[in-house]
Amino acid sequence: MTHHAPHEQEIRAAAAHFGRRRFLTATGAAAALAFATNLPGAGAAYAAEADARKITENPFTLGVASGDPQPGSVVLWTRLAPRPYEPGNGMPAARVTVRWEVAYDEHFKRLAGQGRADAHPEFNHSVHIEPTGLAPDRVYYYRFRAGSWISPVGRTRTAPTRSARLSDLKLAAVSCQAYHDGYFTAHRHLAEEDLDVVFHLGDYLYEYPVGANGGARNYTDRTLPAVFNRETVTLEDYRLRYALYKSDPDLQAAHAAHPFIVTWDDHEVENNYASDISEDHLPPAEFLVRRAAAYRAYWENQPLRRPQRPQGADCRLYRRLQYGQLAQFDILDTRQYRSDQAYGDGWHAPGAESRDPARTLTGAAQERWLIDGWRESTARWNVLPQQVTFSERRNATGPGYQLSMDAWDGYAASRDRVLAGAESAGVDNLVVLTGDVHVHYAFDIKKDFTDPGSRTAGVEFVTTSISSGKNGADKPANWDTYLAANPHLKFYNGRRGYLTVTLDQDTARADYRTVSAVTTPGAAVRTAASFVSEAGDPGLKPA
Repeated sequence: MTHHAPHEQEIRAAAAHFGRRRFLTATGAAAALAFATNLPGAGAAYAAEADARKITENPFTLGVASGDPQPGSVVLWTRLAPRPYEPGNGMPAARVTVRWEVAYDEHFKRLAGQGRADAHPEFNHSVHIEPTGLAPDRVYYYRFRAGSWISPVGRTRTAPTRSARLSDLKLAAVSCQAYHDGYFTAHRHLAEEDLDVVFHLGDYLYEYPVGANGGARNYTDRTLPAVFNRETVTLEDYRLRYALYKSDPDLQAAHAAHPFIVTWDDHEVENNYASDISEDHLPPAEFLVRRAAAYRAYWENQPLRRPQRPQGADCRLYRRLQYGQLAQFDILDTRQYRSDQAYGDGWHAPGAESRDPARTLTGAAQERWLIDGWRESTARWNVLPQQVTFSERRNATGPGYQLSMDAWDGYAASRDRVLAGAESAGVDNLVVLTGDVHVHYAFDIKKDFTDPGSRTAGVEFVTTSISSGKNGADKPANWDTYLAANPHLKFYNGRRGYLTVTLDQDTARADYRTVSAVTTPGAAVRTAASFVSEAGDPGLKPA
């Protein structure tokens, strides 16, 4: 991206005065500025090269990943970290040559592509490869080499051509994986599913401290370093936290099994932030330094393409992917551009502030992009992977109900514009994929949520968390109330797990997968419920 970062001057101004800021060091501020001032290819840092043959410990401790499939390409990712739990990850402050291979078979007898890339210290020795010339809609295997070390093998899949007539497509949706709340058992089961692609809908990590025993994991066989027992604020903090999460074998297994399409929610930076407004209402320029650090670490640690690389505190994460004529995916970012939450956030009765037409969840540019994309769509299914609950969600029956001001309910005019845009674009088969709330929901999306008899505009499948919220329950305490207060809510379950969605020409089928526990490892997975929505006749029916 070559555009000028809108917040760059504010960040520089904040960094200039960082000596007297209370929560970061000047070094941290300087590191956060690295987008603009410390990119590979500038100055002496680029000239330094380390000999990969001198790496004496396994540098592939964080596994491999792939993502953002296109018909002839898919992003391949790894990060060199021989000592993932210490600053610098045991790597020299110099670039290292990494070799990569893509093959038709998992034994690498028939190569489809190979090459070399530099792992730069400026990007924490992460590598993003975008091989081209691959065949559409087929499985490939990939791996990396650094010196004498060979990475684990990853399996990925390219997207079909835009004109392809697919019989079906199976995806999964995941979100909210708080390391300190339990094991990533759901990811281990996800790795064993037969899928085309996985959507990660946000809260890939959490900014909160992780204690020596791993929190609810209650380790007895290891002690986590003190660097994790603090909130993430600096670039180094975020980088180390990704190292902790990505060292988890279950998460590594899911990434090695399937390509991921990722977007963020709030905890990748800070709980419930809105644009440049922090939860603690720091001066925006100060908060943007933290946001720049968080966005940079996110890009470094995800299989994202070059257009998604941040510029300072700004990152164009919303993007569109096509899967033949069957599905168009419009991946949203509902954090970076939103108005501040109405009524100071939390749950409140709706009113003039939450209904104010000037308020937005997506920002005007993203909203236009979305609706313009729908107008040009020729896909059977238009799928909207995004973060926060889209459908109305009342917490009580009767007139005294409240709504979540952090979800689309707190931005009612924004939701109305999106639904009107879908209708005007002729989008008949709208599927919204949602994370954030640590429960499974299935909703009919109503044109008018105050009228249960109004037209059903689409369906919303909300996936529960991987681990956030600890073990949960099949029927949370508010289960009866929510189902009574929201007639368009067809299913509610509070266990951990993930969601799979199978699209074909006739139906969208959702299977809600749950595990019984995450505070102890090894729980089995089961399907708690299944629903279908028919093409041309939206609305959920038990499968």
